[in-house]
Amino acid sequence: MAASCFPRSVARATEATPTSGSQACMAALSTWLSTGVRRLHCSAAVRAGSQWRLQQGLAASPSGYGPLTELPDWSYADGRPAPPMKGQLRRKAQREKFARRVVLLSQEMDAGLQAWQLRQQEKFQEEERKRKSALKPKGAALRSPLPSQ
Repeated sequence: MAASCFPRSVARATEATPTSGSQACMAALSTWLSTGVRRLHCSAAVRAGSQWRLQQGLAASPSGYGPLTELPDWSYADGRPAPPMKGQLRRKAQREKFARRVVLLSQEMDAGLQAWQLRQQEKFQEEERKRKSALKPKGAALRSPLPSQ
């Protein structure tokens, strides 16, 4: 079977029809399009510009954060702010949860670092104690050699 740019089912259908090469390809294309199978992907369009926005220090999505997302949509005529909307309250709760987690992890890191430093200090003191309580040399090793005359 010759290599085809169409799915296998369409390529098999074109083998059964005795036509020339270009007519077979057109027939396969019409068969493929008439089946209603559309294989269009729009994920690239959804992410369009996200790399550039990330490189500029912005959100990957234009609706991620910023004045259009953060500021209220309306306010009272006398200047009072509008009550916060559900999305604003949700984002505020997420930020508070994230801040609490950061503080907790920071405290855990500080506690772990202090515990490690304490262990290192205890280890050093134990080595010093062992070194001081080690047996002392005796006999000939203790005597200094006599100066030769």
